[in-house]
This record gives sequence, structure tokens and C-alpha cells, in this order.
Amino acid sequence: MVSEILIIVLAVAVAVAIIYLFKRLAILVVNAITGLVTLFVVNQFQLMSYFGAANIGITPATVIVCTFGGIPGAIVLVLLALTGQTI
Repeated sequence: MVSEILIIVLAVAVAVAIIYLFKRLAILVVNAITGLVTLFVVNQFQLMSYFGAANIGITPATVIVCTFGGIPGAIVLVLLALTGQTI
């Protein structure tokens, strides 16, 4: 009797952990997509050339910044590129 209850509690705990991780993963995917779309638009319309800066390259580092930052992360990348700093 005790082992069945323990198995049920463990199964519920695993299910809750999986749901939590998928929610967090979904948020990271949405952030990455919105941030990269923002950088794509900035590069596509060559908005950086108005300020005399080069386009921002899509590298693994910029993808990571966009994943955790989303649109604000993309804005930080633009501001860094405008100041001459690259990632």
C-alpha cells in the first residue's frame, strides 16, 4: 500500500517537473524568435547604416543573448554595435 502511494507521488512530482521545464523552454523559444526577428529586421532594412555601423551578425553569442533577453536583448546588441562593441 505504501509503495503504491510513493509511486503515485513520484509520478506526480515528475509530471509537474516536466510541465515546469516545458513552460520555461517555451518562454526561451519565444524570446529567441522575437529577438532574432528584431535583429533580422534591423539587418534587412539596414538600420545600422544610418548610424555608420555595420550590420549585426547572427552568431551563437547573439542567439544566446536573444534567447535570454528577447527584444530587450536585441536592443542591447544594437546599442553595443552602435558603440563599437561586438559579441
